[in-house]
Amino acid sequence: MTSNVQKRKIAITGIGIFSPIGIGCEAFSDSLKAGRSGIQQTIHYHCTATPGGIGGEVRDFTDESVKKEYLKSQRKSIKVMSRETQLGTAAALQAMADSGLDQATFDHQRMGVLYGANLMFFPPSTMADAADACKDESGEFQFSDWGDKGLSKMEPLWMLRYLPNMPACHIAIFLDARGPNNSVTLDEASPGAAITEAMNILERGAADIMLVGGTGSRIHPVRAIHARLIDPLGYDEANPAASCKPFDERRNGQVAAEGAACLVLEEESHALARGAKIYGYMLSGGSSCVSHADGDADVTQAVLNASRAALRRAGVQVSELSHINAHGLGSPDGDRQEASALRQLLEEAPVSVTSMKGYFGNAGAAGGFLELIGSLLSVNAGQVPTTLNTDHPDPELGLKIVTGEPAASQGKIFLNVNYTRAGQASAAVVSGV
Repeated sequence: MTSNVQKRKIAITGIGIFSPIGIGCEAFSDSLKAGRSGIQQTIHYHCTATPGGIGGEVRDFTDESVKKEYLKSQRKSIKVMSRETQLGTAAALQAMADSGLDQATFDHQRMGVLYGANLMFFPPSTMADAADACKDESGEFQFSDWGDKGLSKMEPLWMLRYLPNMPACHIAIFLDARGPNNSVTLDEASPGAAITEAMNILERGAADIMLVGGTGSRIHPVRAIHARLIDPLGYDEANPAASCKPFDERRNGQVAAEGAACLVLEEESHALARGAKIYGYMLSGGSSCVSHADGDADVTQAVLNASRAALRRAGVQVSELSHINAHGLGSPDGDRQEASALRQLLEEAPVSVTSMKGYFGNAGAAGGFLELIGSLLSVNAGQVPTTLNTDHPDPELGLKIVTGEPAASQGKIFLNVNYTRAGQASAAVVSGV
């Protein structure tokens, strides 16, 4: 029995993507091929704290397009969704439509949802009335008045809008997905962890279909302040669109972004029985969290552990990889630590390495899904995407970075890696078709 469950193959049969370089697979893929950056001054976030006010923003995801197109069927629920939840839900609905699954023909008890998300923050403006109500005659805020005067001034649906498990909840309700449901809040490491759990569910036969995705924002005003205080943020004043330079010797920091993406994962025989289009196969996932004795994160060891675990579970040798889609933040220390891990992983096989954050920046929990989809669409077209803005690869990093034109893909299997500043890392091994 155990042997049979382990042999279940996990097919990717649907894709939904909302990114700074395009909504939907065609627009996203076209931007990758054209080397087009989505990093520019933000318009939806007027008070972002990023240098130059830049970020990777899903510009076409407007209040009007949400109501009239992307969440038209769920308009009544929009008021209880934050922008991140709206993006994540829209990606899932798009992926479901792309999969061709007929809601009337499958067992809804056998379809689940597993979503990655960041901690979600409310816009500071939503607290203005509540804060004003607690001011005394001199204009000083009085905490003692909060319960009587301030609390009642908060938006009534505050909690429902900003809980990170809400994307998975809304998706399950809209699609009547009654199977396993969970949310992963590991920031940038969420993708590999969510994929691994979804694969576990499918492989042990607890579901036939899983919607797996992530939504995230680092350009939200509060998140951007956090980033400005903690992270090195990249900025190229002469060319803002090229502000993120992964593994480049001129790199000076990451660029904040937002986005969402979703994959429909389906047990292979279930997919074949309905004649589904198969984009590829999810082979495995792995994760690790490592710190030094003093509590500082050990990104190098975490990335190495997660990558090795994913390859081991997939039964794939490093030499079989067409490329590695690295986290590639574009930060001085982050790229150095990740490169150290990848050099150790690639000791016997000079596999090509790329990063996509030059196109759209760091979208938190959504980033790895955007990258995975980019690599999947690319290998199916026979290519490895180039690392945008990396014109001077740092020779000290010792990696074979794909620069200039996209490279020819030597195979269909690739590894996607992501990590957080806290020393959490996750990885996924994927095969195109």
